[in-house]
Amino acid sequence: MRLDVIAAGMFDFDRKIDRANTGSLKWNKYAGKDILPLWVADMDFASAPAIVDAIKARADHGIAGYTLPYAEVEQAALDYLSRVHGYEAQREWLTWLPGLVPALNVVSRAFGEPGDAVMTCTPVYPPFLSAPVWQGKELITSPLKLEDDRWTFDFDDMEAKVTPRTRVFILCSPHNPVGRVYTRKELERLAEFCLRHNLILCSDEIHCDLLFGESKHIVTATLSKEIEQRTITLMAPSKTYNVPGLCCSYAVIANPKLKAQFALAARGMITEVNCFGYAACAAAYNEGEPWRKELMAYLTANRDTLYQFLDTKVPEIKARPMEATYLAWLNIEGLRALGCENPHKLFEDFGLGLSRGSDYGDDNFVRLNFGCTRATLNEALVRMEKAVASLR
Repeated sequence: MRLDVIAAGMFDFDRKIDRANTGSLKWNKYAGKDILPLWVADMDFASAPAIVDAIKARADHGIAGYTLPYAEVEQAALDYLSRVHGYEAQREWLTWLPGLVPALNVVSRAFGEPGDAVMTCTPVYPPFLSAPVWQGKELITSPLKLEDDRWTFDFDDMEAKVTPRTRVFILCSPHNPVGRVYTRKELERLAEFCLRHNLILCSDEIHCDLLFGESKHIVTATLSKEIEQRTITLMAPSKTYNVPGLCCSYAVIANPKLKAQFALAARGMITEVNCFGYAACAAAYNEGEPWRKELMAYLTANRDTLYQFLDTKVPEIKARPMEATYLAWLNIEGLRALGCENPHKLFEDFGLGLSRGSDYGDDNFVRLNFGCTRATLNEALVRMEKAVASLR
């Protein structure tokens, strides 16, 4: 093997892959338009070779029938939880799912009666806001607050808003879109809040392996045996290994009563995971770590490129430090100060498609996905600079 290949890494994250005519949700949104899509949480990188090989091997079997979770994939998930996150889960705690958005709806349906409440903190991934409403529950939102330039829970606000009919708290950890990796102290205080108010804690931890620097993710259920017994942990390899289209996720529920309630609410609504999703999951957890490490090095450089650009070229747009995810949460109040009423539309007019902050609960922001090639990111930043220059 050439020494320059070793120095550069084993995997080519600079390779441009044409996603046109593949039904890509991300790229089809602006089909036929010169707009770069940096919105939905879907990276433009080829999956790890080990995952691709596993999918090919499964296809070579020739039969893609209904598939139950099997020993290899279950053990891969359990080994991963133990090895990476120190969570000693058991096989009977696992519930396999075709996605975490359905899981949020199942949780909202499973606990409490119609008209009871579900609480979460904003800004947050939009299905956190829609699932309770769709399942006939009241939605209670508590805005995150800034402390020392970091987003964190506003426990005073949460205490003021929680009601006797609140049944569930849905946590995003690491938090999408603000990029926080919560500390043990923060999570312990949240756990105490849930215990005191008798809340089920649903902890969506899908971004837990997309960590920058020395950030350390703590699986919420590992805080104590008491909180483990009222926690539903949601996990998937999809964001880290860029396989969301394979629809393979799982819930970890240690409390058999909660697991039974979850299963009852899911009855007739949740289908089997497809066979290729299971194969990809096992390969990701068993063989994907070298690819993940190089991915994080590439994403770190992308993040630093973005932040340096904002500091030097468009100081009107602010970004606070982020500790996880490839989704930058950009404050655009400075553009409104320049007279721009609709920054999201401005960016689209200049060929850049971002996520609307209003969908996450705060219209003063947009979300930018930098899970793309460096060339795509650099072109996007050129367009962003031109958009902002048009206001000056």
